[in-house]
Amino acid sequence: MKTLFLEIITPERQFYIGPAEELVLPAIDGLYGVQPGHEPAVTAMEPGELRFKVDGEWQVAAIGQGFVEIMPDRAIVLVSSAEHPDEIDQRRAQEALERAEERMRQKKSVEEYYYSKAAMARAMARLKVSRRR
Repeated sequence: MKTLFLEIITPERQFYIGPAEELVLPAIDGLYGVQPGHEPAVTAMEPGELRFKVDGEWQVAAIGQGFVEIMPDRAIVLVSSAEHPDEIDQRRAQEALERAEERMRQKKSVEEYYYSKAAMARAMARLKVSRRR
């Protein structure tokens, strides 16, 4: 089976480095699928669920915003955060979601709105991925 070399990197760690058969990314304009031989591309990603297939099995991660560079034989994912389902504290993620929702209801400033919206997206992605344990 053909694979591409995948690197998923955050500022804190190398989350995954190795072969992958497929990759599904939460791009800013929807889900973006990548397979070996994909044409070169660079796209921005939003917080969400990233999936990649290794040895026929799907792996999932909750990621923060970032970018991906795709080449026919490799993909480099640079994100603000990446977590395996078992690394996510569901209670903390739920509390973060509730705090962000409350800030959204308060409608303070445009800046606060976008900060709260981003926090909500991160919390929802973490909760979705954590339920896959």
